[in-house]
Amino acid sequence: MVKVDQAVLADPVRLKAVELSKRLLPVLPMPVDEIARLAARLTGAPMAVVTLVGSEEEFFAGTYALPETLGSRGKRLPLEYSLCKYVVSSDHLLGVEDMRASDDPELCEHLLTREYGVRAFLSVPVRDTEDRPVGSLTVLDTEVRGWTDEHSATLLEIEHLLRPPAGWTALPAAVDGLDSAALLDSVPQALLAVDANGIIVGFNRAAEDLLGFTAAEVRGCSLDDCIHPDYDHQPIGAALDRLFAAAPTRPVRRQVRLRHRDGRRLLTEVALTVVRGSAGALACVLITDLTGSKAVEERADHNASFLNALLDSLSVGVVACDAAGGLVVMNRALREVYGLPATSDLPTDYATAIGRFLYDSDNKPLPWRSAPLMRACAGEYVRDTDIFIAVPGHRNRTFSVTAQPIVTPDGRRTGAVAVSHEVTAVRRVERFRACHEAVELALKSAASIADATPSVLQAVVTTLGWSAAELYLVDEITGQLHTVGHWNGTAMDIEDFFGHTPVKGAGATGRVWKTGQPFWIREIGEATMLRSPFERERVEICLRSGIHSVLAVPVSDGRSLLGVLTCYAGAAEHHEDMLTVLLDGVAAQIGIFVALRRAEELSRQLGRMQDDFISLVGHELRTPLTAITAYAGMLADDYSEDDEGRAMVQSIERNAAELQTIVATLLDLAGLDSGHLNLNIRRVDLTTIIAECEAASHHHDVRFHTDMPDAVTIDGDPDRLRQVVQDLLDNAAKYSPGGSDVHVSLETDGQMAELCVSDEGIGTPRDERERVFDRFYRGSNVRHHGTNGSGLGLSRARTIVHLHGGTIQLLDNEPTGTVAVVRLPHEQDAALTVRRL
Repeated sequence: MVKVDQAVLADPVRLKAVELSKRLLPVLPMPVDEIARLAARLTGAPMAVVTLVGSEEEFFAGTYALPETLGSRGKRLPLEYSLCKYVVSSDHLLGVEDMRASDDPELCEHLLTREYGVRAFLSVPVRDTEDRPVGSLTVLDTEVRGWTDEHSATLLEIEHLLRPPAGWTALPAAVDGLDSAALLDSVPQALLAVDANGIIVGFNRAAEDLLGFTAAEVRGCSLDDCIHPDYDHQPIGAALDRLFAAAPTRPVRRQVRLRHRDGRRLLTEVALTVVRGSAGALACVLITDLTGSKAVEERADHNASFLNALLDSLSVGVVACDAAGGLVVMNRALREVYGLPATSDLPTDYATAIGRFLYDSDNKPLPWRSAPLMRACAGEYVRDTDIFIAVPGHRNRTFSVTAQPIVTPDGRRTGAVAVSHEVTAVRRVERFRACHEAVELALKSAASIADATPSVLQAVVTTLGWSAAELYLVDEITGQLHTVGHWNGTAMDIEDFFGHTPVKGAGATGRVWKTGQPFWIREIGEATMLRSPFERERVEICLRSGIHSVLAVPVSDGRSLLGVLTCYAGAAEHHEDMLTVLLDGVAAQIGIFVALRRAEELSRQLGRMQDDFISLVGHELRTPLTAITAYAGMLADDYSEDDEGRAMVQSIERNAAELQTIVATLLDLAGLDSGHLNLNIRRVDLTTIIAECEAASHHHDVRFHTDMPDAVTIDGDPDRLRQVVQDLLDNAAKYSPGGSDVHVSLETDGQMAELCVSDEGIGTPRDERERVFDRFYRGSNVRHHGTNGSGLGLSRARTIVHLHGGTIQLLDNEPTGTVAVVRLPHEQDAALTVRRL
């Protein structure tokens, strides 16, 4: 049952965190709407929404494909429409597969269900930097959905994209439109923010004091309508266009005359820069009054320091170069990625110091001249290009980079700037699905697990960006764990590293072998639990090979352990839950494959044993049965005058004949199945065959009714087809009560001939209709009925029909009885028939 905890929703500390999140979410490196879209795509849901919930209403921070009447980014709705309130109240993941079928009236009568047809949802809490629940990330569907553990893990991973970096407080609100008066007023200089259309969206108290306007008077107005700047006698719109196009990372300074509210003109110096957020780009304008200032240069330097601090406060990486390609700016976030000190001078040999860590989307080394910044320095505009940064001793990270040249008003290129935001988690989630598909393809196309192992492990290692992986299976005979194969994505010493014999209960692989549970080592050099000599030896080998993290998961068929999948990373990993979910899924695919292959091999062995047994029994019984029959005939002559003795001899003859029939049928089946007995294909008339078989069955106490055309000719073996028809007619008569009717019909559509034999007998149980075609199997109702039979007739009939390229099946005959339906093609390729066998 869902619940709403009003005390949680109305908590003042949480509500303050909600208001802060409203300002921080819009300036995350990845737009919130795009995060919602990603959540919907990776879970297969048609809609998604990121919401923040207060005590009385819900705020939409980001949406994907919601109905227009429901909401879009920035909309507020009453709590009656909220699912977020349940997630925040419980502070836990919540998933419902069918709201209408829920026993909880809160869900089955929810307004989203009644008004918008929402049937299913999966939602996880959205948290702030203090781990407080402020809202939720929710995917929705108008159809009933079965949410899986993979969906939950994906949503939990994507939610991390919504968490602002630690330390973000009020500054990013300026990037989101400067809607916080307290933030603006904390800046000692006059500061205003302008969008690309020249509309003022921010105006602080110092600007009010300098220019005489209040923030309420100018916010939403164009520059020309209020302060009317005189920008080198040029239209302010054209100047703004150039500013936004250049997007300078260092402030652009100009002397500008601005109009005071009382009409007088003030000489000022403005420092302009462009700040980009998910809502678009804004021009931040710091204004210094030159008419009465005594320290113009000091204030300019102060303004520059402020803008540099703004740059360093961004969580995205920013780097800029001059016209010659020399690095001039790298903010704190990007320095941390490369392991550079926050305040030191930039390296002069940047191609070596930085470029050697860069790789393209195909994981190939990226030459410095091909890096996005250098391409932009040459005049190219680069949009959303993925690169990998691999710094030794650190985990590999993926960044989406946008770069563009810096161009002066007269068209000269003075450098370039590149902005990078990390998309490692997003890309890894996307690759997880591709990994499962690659593993499935490798398993489908492989004849054995040994053939599939290299491709499977390559897909896993490539997806994780790890160093290596190895697969072990439990030997069915000895019960010991042995290696099946490995994949090495680095230059490790294979002889030392791979192929060791695991010890049960020791090391990552051995512990999983013993417990059947995943085992994770985040930093193997610090793993104090690995104490035995064997474990210390394996630790030394891993460290010598550059391994830091190890993850081993069990391979099972759901009931018993079949093996262990062990993966190795060259850097310390921290996403234990996400990686375990991925490898558990891959291990499950491997387990199913191994179990199926073992079951298929067992089935083949049993089939071969059965065939060998049938052949042996058939040949070994034929000779004694012939002798029994011959001697019985001789005894019959001796007892010609003795009625009792003659009856016993006749019983011997009759039972020996039945056994001879069974043996002949067994050998016939074995020959057909093995291909030793070929069909004698020629044009035959099915109508004639059916009529002959019907005539031979008249001794039965049933009435036969036929409905056939004059002739239906097909390609077939007349003797074999006669066996099929005779077996079907005999079965229909045998299992029908005396005096009942058996209907035989034959028709054709020009391509296939269809024979139907309908009786009014005891019928065949629905769940046994496929099994009655197996050798020796007789229906449960037949066994209880007491009718004799060998259980071979239908088996032979199906074999013959299949050899002719046809089908045979049993159906109900209302109100009682069975309909046997045989479909045979008119034309048959004899060579194809033999190959089909």
